[in-house]
Amino acid sequence: MMAAVTSNTDNFIFTGTCRAGSGVVAAVSSFLADRDCYICALEQFDDESTDKFFMRAVFRRQENSPPIEKMAEAFAEVSDKFDMSWKFHNPALAVKTLLLVSKYDHCLDDLLYRRRKGEFKIEVTAVVSNHQDLRPMVEREGIRFIHLPVTKDTKSQQEDRLLEIIGETESELVVLARYMQILSNNLTEKLAGRCINIHHSFLPGFKGAKPYHQAYDRGVKVIGATAHYVTSDLDEGPIIEQILTRVDHGYGPEHLVRVGRDNECMALAKAVKYHIERRVFLDGNKTVVFLGG
Repeated sequence: MMAAVTSNTDNFIFTGTCRAGSGVVAAVSSFLADRDCYICALEQFDDESTDKFFMRAVFRRQENSPPIEKMAEAFAEVSDKFDMSWKFHNPALAVKTLLLVSKYDHCLDDLLYRRRKGEFKIEVTAVVSNHQDLRPMVEREGIRFIHLPVTKDTKSQQEDRLLEIIGETESELVVLARYMQILSNNLTEKLAGRCINIHHSFLPGFKGAKPYHQAYDRGVKVIGATAHYVTSDLDEGPIIEQILTRVDHGYGPEHLVRVGRDNECMALAKAVKYHIERRVFLDGNKTVVFLGG
């Protein structure tokens, strides 16, 4: 399975997944070297528990390298040999991203700031919210704001419209930046592997509502935030990133909430960055995240 990309840059990212076995790294490396490509970084992981192999390589086309489209066609011979799922990615292309929010603004504000500063390459196609509160913030950035109110009786129609928006905007990634709604099984299945949520606790602890209050009641000594892919199981999707902060007995629930906002922003921003840089691989209900070059 593959998809080629068109580019004006000479830098590309290769991602591949297949059954673990001998010769995979050699085959990919030789393929790139034979086409005058310079490998800038290469990471690999063999999960012995699932017998799956994961690989990410950053490479640069050079003077005698063929067009990337030709390389994609030729790589089919290598991928067929190993029954590999793979892709060449162009990091110069901004990833079309749809943001979902409710009333809390800190994660949205942080993502928009990092986008503005060029920390990661995303094109925000729109911001969708079930409330109007954050419209001024979004429209100041010149970004389309879409109000999609939802009730128990209208949830199905609201999600149908949300799917239409994802299709209309050609959004590749959906980010729940403190979107305080539980997505239906139907929606989570359609967004599998491309919808990231931020949960304000160190999962798997304190799932569901008011995790900071749950943490306070248990007298925790650390609080955290978890960014994960959304699945039909609430707050149980594959974890991408987690951030922790040490606290003590003097922290009340509202103090924990204030401290936790920074954790939420950092965890979500890192997860988005890792995803768009093609560092994250799904491995059952886990992820493999390459943090090298």
